[in-house]
Amino acid sequence: MDISRRARRSRLLSFRTCGTLFVTAGLLISGCSSGSSTADASMAALPRSTPAELAPYYGQKLSWHECGVPGFECASMKVPLDYAEPDTGDIKLAVARKQATKKGGRIGSLLVNPGGPGGSAIGYLQSYAALGYPEEVRASYDMVAVDPRGVARSEPVTCLDGKRMDAYTQTDVTPDDRGEAEKLSTAFEGFADGCESRSATVLPHVSTVEAARDMDVLRAVLGDEKLSYVGASYGTFLGATYAGLYPERVGRLVLDGAMDPSLPARRMNRDQTAGFETAFRSFAKDCVARGAECPLGSGSPEGAGKRLKSFFRDLDGAPLSASDTSGRKLGEALATTGVIAAMYDEGAWPQLRDALTSAIKDKDGAGLLSLSDSYYERDGDGSYANLMFANAAVNCLDLPPAFTSPDEVEKALPEFEKASPVFGEGLAWSSLNCAYWPVEATGGPHRIEAEGAAPIVVVGTTRDPATPYRWAKALASQLSSGRLLTYEGDGHTAYGRGSECVDSTINAYLLKGTAPEDGKRCS
Repeated sequence: MDISRRARRSRLLSFRTCGTLFVTAGLLISGCSSGSSTADASMAALPRSTPAELAPYYGQKLSWHECGVPGFECASMKVPLDYAEPDTGDIKLAVARKQATKKGGRIGSLLVNPGGPGGSAIGYLQSYAALGYPEEVRASYDMVAVDPRGVARSEPVTCLDGKRMDAYTQTDVTPDDRGEAEKLSTAFEGFADGCESRSATVLPHVSTVEAARDMDVLRAVLGDEKLSYVGASYGTFLGATYAGLYPERVGRLVLDGAMDPSLPARRMNRDQTAGFETAFRSFAKDCVARGAECPLGSGSPEGAGKRLKSFFRDLDGAPLSASDTSGRKLGEALATTGVIAAMYDEGAWPQLRDALTSAIKDKDGAGLLSLSDSYYERDGDGSYANLMFANAAVNCLDLPPAFTSPDEVEKALPEFEKASPVFGEGLAWSSLNCAYWPVEATGGPHRIEAEGAAPIVVVGTTRDPATPYRWAKALASQLSSGRLLTYEGDGHTAYGRGSECVDSTINAYLLKGTAPEDGKRCS
């Protein structure tokens, strides 16, 4: 698949893990209940018949109109703010589509979601999916996206202005003493307070379950008997949740870069920490093999990791100036974010080498700041998209906090540092954010079996930094009709990343309904 430079940037911005951001006070690691064992409870399907009080939503007609991007149409869809009490009010969700072009061969609608939570599905559709997916897929399906509740164009959660976000993302997440730990807790509290003061109405109603129910309303409104869907990263959790709630309405579902919904926080966060360590070692192995080109020196990947960790420690005490015009300095938090941003796609490794060279050798932090900004969706004017805000809102509502106090984090540090000598400390402390959330979580770890669903393709990449391969294996085994497709490679997600085997397998499934044999492997 030919992916344009713009589309590759969209992938880097959009293909997020369940916790998207792992390395600053803005960490959006998924907050689950504490512990290390997997959940035994399984998600129960909703009744097949539509409740009478929801009939007006399922029967609504969308008014499509041009929306500023050639070839696309947009509309607004009403859904209840609270499905438990639909008469308490509505919210409007933004929907976009690019209609199928194949005369007489239209299959139906194909809904896409890039992950996050908090990534704009409409932005992903317009910048990548409806342009970069295989031509035959785009010709056969209406390519459709809805920004989930709380995200981008759909009643977006807001928390802090740009100046306060700049301060928040630079907060030290490797505290050296009790005082620095208290500053980190204060930063988390301030972020949560900002979300509550600016988004109090929608904040209790942005769960993944509610977003999945919204998708079923959209399916009906579009006139599709069953839902066909491609979800990446967190989008796999959203898609699997839909399957668990509505197994009989599952059409062709592709879950790429899968999450395991049964994991509690400590296990999930530790797995993700190890995943980023694995990805970094792949980068470091490639880097040191380049000799003088590698800013982390020659030798072993382990040695490169030690040098990077030492660089981070130096930044903790002496941030670097940057040659950009933002006036910010590069400290440990933003530098780590920049490095992790490049772990999502090996195509970003050259940019990371250049950025590290500028920072380590030339004492210029601009390159790593640019990587960090792309990850946070920070614009040149200092404003932020709502990715960070929506991500925390969804994660902290879906699952109870990973840790409830700094003392709990300190006790867990050895296991996180064992999982990743480079990133472990920061990732452990960053997962404290949901402890201060103003809305009590409504979900918990659970299995998703979706008994009775049509075959669901679950895709896992063996060296995925954000959604470890074992999660794909776990989800495929939980789903009664799961078919595991393995990509032996680097980077986050697999579809459209250069493997002819992966792409042809998924295309055959989407176009012909031919699901792969469970356990098929590609390279």
